[in-house]
Amino acid sequence: MAEYDYDLFVIGAGSGGVRAARTAAATGARVAVAEDRYLGGTCVNVGCVPKKLYSYAAHFHEAFEDSAGFGWTLSEAPRFDWATLRDNKIEEIKRLNGIYGRLLENANVNLINGRARIVDEHAVEVNGETIRAEKILVAVGGWPWIPDFPGNEYALNSNQVFDLETFPKRFLVLGGGYIAVEFASIFNGLGSESHLIYRGELFLRGFDHEVREFTRDEMAKKGVNLHFETTIESIEKVEGGLKVMLTNGETLEVDAVLAATGRRPHLQGLGLDQFDIALNPNGTLKVNDRYETSVPSILALGDVTGGPELTPVALAEAMHMVQQHFSDAPAHPLNYQNIATAVFCHPNIGTVGLSEEEARAQYEAVRIYTADFRPMKHTLSGSDERCLMKLVVDDASDRVLGAHMVGEEAGEVIQGIAIAVRAGLTKADFDATVGIHPTGAEEFVTMRTPSRT
Repeated sequence: MAEYDYDLFVIGAGSGGVRAARTAAATGARVAVAEDRYLGGTCVNVGCVPKKLYSYAAHFHEAFEDSAGFGWTLSEAPRFDWATLRDNKIEEIKRLNGIYGRLLENANVNLINGRARIVDEHAVEVNGETIRAEKILVAVGGWPWIPDFPGNEYALNSNQVFDLETFPKRFLVLGGGYIAVEFASIFNGLGSESHLIYRGELFLRGFDHEVREFTRDEMAKKGVNLHFETTIESIEKVEGGLKVMLTNGETLEVDAVLAATGRRPHLQGLGLDQFDIALNPNGTLKVNDRYETSVPSILALGDVTGGPELTPVALAEAMHMVQQHFSDAPAHPLNYQNIATAVFCHPNIGTVGLSEEEARAQYEAVRIYTADFRPMKHTLSGSDERCLMKLVVDDASDRVLGAHMVGEEAGEVIQGIAIAVRAGLTKADFDATVGIHPTGAEEFVTMRTPSRT
């Protein structure tokens, strides 16, 4: 033990890194964390947390409109102030940064401000000092990537979009994943003329196809301008904004362009290239069930390993890693099946388990149950927004393989349904559950007749 300064040295104080450090320290391990940017990582600073706050803000636009049908009259037209939202968000993030710092301090984890570089299998260099550790954990997350095209220097990445100096009245998003559809919805809700550009025929690749189509139609109804099967050819700065040329020949003039085109592992400058560490085909670090890279003393978890890029996954990986390396308790590999997720576009998406397409590829016969309806709230609001709920069931075992929802608070609803899917409950179990009335969520336990088989 004396040959090492620490039992675990963590590079990156994001969700996974902080959880790993705190949990390892609780076992009695000597732990340090190096962070060169901000505590809490992407999720707290430029990801989940500020995005959800902005999503809340965008929903007020519809709430004001919906209130009229319930007897409310606003004394004056609602006005949105971007600076208020942005600056309040900044203060909330500062508060959370402080909480993360105190969590590390209270856990007796040494926090070092600086970018760490691995110099050998058991040593890192930070701020000119060499520190030795029995195990080194890489938990640096990802960094936004912008494709190469003329004028791409005018495009914002997802780290920058939260803190714009002025609100863009005309906003364009390039991409078709979580971030793209979320920000197209958010800025549309805040009052921008919003455009989404995606090279494929339909966004959210990998999600249930019916969910994707339903979301497309609902977003279009809300005013998001969707441009599929095209991409940006070039961006030119012009008087009053940006001129965006698309590969389909169309030209758009906007005030801001967000390139929500994915994130890549933030590995530059870490010194990993000297080890010839094994990589996955997508450039992420290849690890085994113990989160060991091809150099066993160098561990990795979270977005840098190519798994689901979700904060709760990084947290779960951190706890499993500590259990396997710093605990005498029996350790089992993390089960990556049936991990629920949400997309905070408008309306929200919540999903867990297999899509219809995945289930049909894996099982001999499936039953599909769907409910497509206008929520009770909108019988008075006048809105034509609809809600989709869907269950995918294995016909042989009656087990629910997947549950999907597009509608208000879909993430909140699916979190509960995820427990049932994870536990392997059957459609008969769902049917035997007495619903809560009147709620939209009760549709998950009242769908009796298959929509198709």
